[in-house]
Amino acid sequence: MERKGILAAGSYIVDHVKMIDAWPPQDALATIVSKESSNGGGPYNLSKDIARLFPGGPPFPLAAAGLVGDDADGRWILADCQAHQIDTAQLKTTDQAPTSYTDVMTVEADGRRTFFHQRGANALFSEQDLDFDRVDARIFYLGYLLLLDTLDQLTDKGTRASSLLADARSRGLLTVVDLVSAEGGNFTDIVSPSLPHIDVLLTNEFEASRLSGIDLHQEFSAKNALKAARTILDMGVQQRVVIHAPLGAVAIDSKQGAFTAGSVAMPDKVIRGAVGAGDAFAAGIVYGLHENLSIEESLTTASCIAASCLLHPTPSGGIRPLDDCLGLGEQWGFRDF
Repeated sequence: MERKGILAAGSYIVDHVKMIDAWPPQDALATIVSKESSNGGGPYNLSKDIARLFPGGPPFPLAAAGLVGDDADGRWILADCQAHQIDTAQLKTTDQAPTSYTDVMTVEADGRRTFFHQRGANALFSEQDLDFDRVDARIFYLGYLLLLDTLDQLTDKGTRASSLLADARSRGLLTVVDLVSAEGGNFTDIVSPSLPHIDVLLTNEFEASRLSGIDLHQEFSAKNALKAARTILDMGVQQRVVIHAPLGAVAIDSKQGAFTAGSVAMPDKVIRGAVGAGDAFAAGIVYGLHENLSIEESLTTASCIAASCLLHPTPSGGIRPLDDCLGLGEQWGFRDF
């Protein structure tokens, strides 16, 4: 069977994005300047971003897999996916929990955001909710580990997520996994069992630091990030580790070596928010994998799509057609990295 398309599974969330005047200290008050609800969660954001890159219709099939609640938010997600030509046959409804949602507090001056999350239906999503016999996609994207309670459960074989990923790979799918910047002492215990079943792992600097043990907070340089990526690759990832941050991104590939790319040098005055920027970057990487772009071209494309995301406070509101996204790199250039 010739596989084509992307199946994006895991976190389907409604984001309630609230723009605030400043981040308050404990017990103090901040003013909500504006509010907007939108898509949230890695699989949802990635699929919708790719759909928005091609207003005439995506060049390959997009499909969703997950759980939503039997409520207004769940119906909104299903309708929004269908409006963007994302197949919802495996995006199921449950009456056991509400649709997952996140309150996103975004500081008006600098776009920095803080997340307050209700795990909801996503916590119930398991390997039993996904039927690979009905899947002919080329890429299986799963996100986010550490936010999918049932799949994060430890088993005698690792975790339920690791078993799901092993099943996907055994059926010929390329597995791509994204993490979430979650606090917790069991970070490595949950993620490590899945690494040998992941073809491409996407992380930000926070997650890469937790996983590799290399501090990328004090200095996110290409040298340090590549060292962390190499460490994670050696922990079992099959093909490629990509680490992204506001300054730029690195990739270590098991066959092709090391690559770096600076982010688009956007002026602060045009940035409206950073919610979903990491998922927009992931959309570029996954698109590049599907279309067999070079690693260099994939990193550049991902950086430009992430830049487009910054033009709007919601995850996908700023995503423009692909050529327009690439034009942002031409317009503003790229940071040295």
